[in-house]
Amino acid sequence: MFYAALDVSLRSVAVCIIDDEGKVRLERSVPSDVPDLVRCLNEFGEPIHQVGLEAGTLTQHLTYGLREAGFEVVCMEARQVNAALSAMRNKTDKHDARGIAQILRSGWYSRVHVKSVESHHLRALLTSRKVMQRKCIDLENEIRGLLKVFGVKLPMRLSRGAFDVAVRDTIESDPALSRALLPMLHARQMLFETFMELDRRVRKAAHEDEVCTRFMGIPGVGEITALSFKAAVDDPTRFKSSRTVGAHFGLTPRRFQSGEKDNPGRISHAGDSDVRATLYAAANAMLMRSIAWSSLKAWGMRLMKTKGRRRAIVAVARKLAVVLHRMWADGTEFRHGSEAAA
Repeated sequence: MFYAALDVSLRSVAVCIIDDEGKVRLERSVPSDVPDLVRCLNEFGEPIHQVGLEAGTLTQHLTYGLREAGFEVVCMEARQVNAALSAMRNKTDKHDARGIAQILRSGWYSRVHVKSVESHHLRALLTSRKVMQRKCIDLENEIRGLLKVFGVKLPMRLSRGAFDVAVRDTIESDPALSRALLPMLHARQMLFETFMELDRRVRKAAHEDEVCTRFMGIPGVGEITALSFKAAVDDPTRFKSSRTVGAHFGLTPRRFQSGEKDNPGRISHAGDSDVRATLYAAANAMLMRSIAWSSLKAWGMRLMKTKGRRRAIVAVARKLAVVLHRMWADGTEFRHGSEAAA
């Protein structure tokens, strides 16, 4: 058997092929394009058992391209690979490819799920919306800060659509202010219109998706949470147990155990931070804003009395991830006022 390892960078890929005894049979650097990689592997002349690479930005593109060419591709967890390669004295692309090849041959790795193209499309839409929202907020805060110098104090709570109306007359009444701030206000307005268009597309995508529609039947879960969770999970069957979904998104406590020490810590913050944030926001909305009652909310309210608000929200967010996965896997609906699917 022969194992091929790829150490991927933006413009080039270090390729290392070893046999089942760990002996290096081929080392080469090729451009990070699928046709060049396929040509290099085919020119080796022997059937390759597996092709391994660590998770990164080009993972989806290279994995699907190599699979179409007939290779079995293994995507490895980046943190585990990095821990194994840290023992090497000299860190170069060539040595990293050798190390990845040996990890692939030994089987000491955790396989990472490569998400579908549809999932990446949803993630791109959500990311574009978030970027536009962040830029609008940055420009609003900058305009607020500059107007304070001239004694103009805007209301603390001002809706996004009312911001332009609230400040335009003040800026246009002063020629000096107009010269400095009016272009920024125009740029903010264009970004806001782009954000609103992306927001409409996100909401439309969520309401047209049958899985997301079921997710939104849970109090506190909106379009952003439903789409973010669906795009991040991609395939519910890749989780053997719904209980592991909360840990996958970093909502379970860290634990350090060694000898007589056993120190549980705060949540691990592993996985997708955007999904974790949306689950936290959904849990907060369920406990603090929603008037709809359910066994999940009742459990969270009891927990809030003993553990405090923040810990209760994190616990409900973790349970919410479990419930969402179980609903998706079983095709069930959220049951209000009774024991939810968990």
